[in-house]
Amino acid sequence: MTLTYTPTIKDWFSLLLLILLWGTSFMFTAVSLQSFSPVAIVSLRVLIAAIILTLFMYAKGWRLPSQPLAWAIFLLLGIMGNLLPFFLISTGQKDISSGITGLLMAFMPLATMILAHYFVVGESLNRFKVFGFILGITGVVIVLWPSLVGAHSSLLSGLLILFATFSYAINAILVRRLPSYNPVVTAAGVMIISSIVIVPLWLWQDLPWQQNYSLKASLSMLWLGVGPTAFATILLFAVIGSAGPTFLSYINYVIPVVAYFTGALLLGETIDWHSLVAMLFIISGIALTRKRVIDKKRGNA
Repeated sequence: MTLTYTPTIKDWFSLLLLILLWGTSFMFTAVSLQSFSPVAIVSLRVLIAAIILTLFMYAKGWRLPSQPLAWAIFLLLGIMGNLLPFFLISTGQKDISSGITGLLMAFMPLATMILAHYFVVGESLNRFKVFGFILGITGVVIVLWPSLVGAHSSLLSGLLILFATFSYAINAILVRRLPSYNPVVTAAGVMIISSIVIVPLWLWQDLPWQQNYSLKASLSMLWLGVGPTAFATILLFAVIGSAGPTFLSYINYVIPVVAYFTGALLLGETIDWHSLVAMLFIISGIALTRKRVIDKKRGNA
């Protein structure tokens, strides 16, 4: 039986908050990079989120699982869904603006679609998905084109961001294929195990007690852990539970726009025509992949 969801005003407000949290996260990452290394950003994001999500979980009366299998799953999800993409994004943003990062990250649902064709039952490609992917990859090429022909190439940084989209896509497939637990418990467990893995590396590599951090970068770093990582995770599961995953998918159309223009308006990043064209291609590609193919024999989508 198919569940029918009717989004409420609260759901729309929650969706707007998610768009703002995730859409501006690239801007706050850019500010954090003024004082913090990529490893520090990854470490503090997962550590702050681990503390908040664990407290929230226990306040709800839920508990962490004790089975080794559960923690093995949390570790795998932590690597693919947090540690690797956070590091790739932070490293890539050293040479690429937050707006361009947001545009490239919009490729994630298209990457997920391609992987799902091979690894998820019932997620086969059709002509709309293929054409949508072609539009999306065209947008990515347009974004990266200046770095291919420019004197100071930032192609590697752009590719790191693109690899982050595939890391998120792999994580999305793993979530669907692996045994599932309470979503908030899973999120807390993932952040805890991620912190255990990355924080010692950060302490050893950066010796943070010997560093000087600006107030602006420190506040941005704190917000990355509290807002886009911890609070957004809680909000995410609330929206899915209340309005369904299809309703949540609307954010894919808006986040790149928010990321691009907040970077331009608040950080003074350049707005250029080729980026706007790329945005149009990528968003159009995502929209096209959602179009259903009608089975003429059965009359079904």
